[in-house]
Amino acid sequence: MKPRKLAVLFAWSLLLLFGSTLPASAQTSDSFDIASFNPPAGWQKQTKNGALVFGVSSEPNHAFAMVVLYKSGASSGDAKRDSENDWKQFVAGELGIKSKPQRELAKTSDGWQMITASAAYENDLGPAAVVLSTYSGYGRSFSVAALFNSKDYLKEIELFGVSIKLKKPEALVQTSEAGKSDSSILGTWGSSSSDQTTNGVRGYIKREYTFSPDGTYRFISKTFTPNSAKLLFGNETGSYRVSGDTLTITPKSSVLEGWSKSNDTDKWGSRIDSQNRKLETVTYKFTKHYFSGIQTWSLVLSADRTTERDGPYSGGLAFNSAWIYSPPCAQCFIELPR
Repeated sequence: MKPRKLAVLFAWSLLLLFGSTLPASAQTSDSFDIASFNPPAGWQKQTKNGALVFGVSSEPNHAFAMVVLYKSGASSGDAKRDSENDWKQFVAGELGIKSKPQRELAKTSDGWQMITASAAYENDLGPAAVVLSTYSGYGRSFSVAALFNSKDYLKEIELFGVSIKLKKPEALVQTSEAGKSDSSILGTWGSSSSDQTTNGVRGYIKREYTFSPDGTYRFISKTFTPNSAKLLFGNETGSYRVSGDTLTITPKSSVLEGWSKSNDTDKWGSRIDSQNRKLETVTYKFTKHYFSGIQTWSLVLSADRTTERDGPYSGGLAFNSAWIYSPPCAQCFIELPR
């Protein structure tokens, strides 16, 4: 197929792949890892390097298509970061694609955030395209790739994509009684507060906890002050334990880094300095509260003293001596410095 025709086909296929509202076909369902789906009819199935692969080809015109499901892993807590990591591992690493992929904005459905990344590339049969859809949620990350060089198989790929259903591990499902369960805190929770305003530019402090199913956590923070020459990045890791309605945080490493400002904005420049922070082991009481205004459950942590990690109390009159952390929106996650 000529490159121009492939480019048109590629752009059109992105509107369909993993984003269509067409009903899935009523064929036999299959499953792999945390996903259930309707496999493309008549495609060959095989397991390769721990991934599940469905493929088809046509000899006369060398047309081919594959869909690949990869085993899920622990989420970084940032959907964009999960997408970037899986692209590097499953696409760039395997296919040798060096160009940056085109990424769509995150879509959220049933608690999962999905980001689609795509690129055109060359293989032994000529021009082809690859689309990687990465799902992030409930402390897990799961990716599916589609590779093709012809419009002949787009319908099958489309039907496969819309048939995918991800299982929410039972231990991760949040309910109104979640405050009594270990599972209720899994995932990423964030808070943001405004700092001083200088020349019309408002500063801020963002904080994020990511609690993983293996009992470890990561806490990161970003401080932007307009009249300061640098940004501050806090990075802490350790373990956590839940007992009833108490949460004990035990840090193993905590670092505060100073970074220059790229073009005098809140974008990361280069690292200037780094210092170890005090390791604060704290036992919080926690609960889940549904805020009807934003229609979401938030994690409320309370303690009898403020911490350097959490900063001043943010619970207001409703939650005295407490901090409120909510699930970050797709654009609200703290972007890590590089």
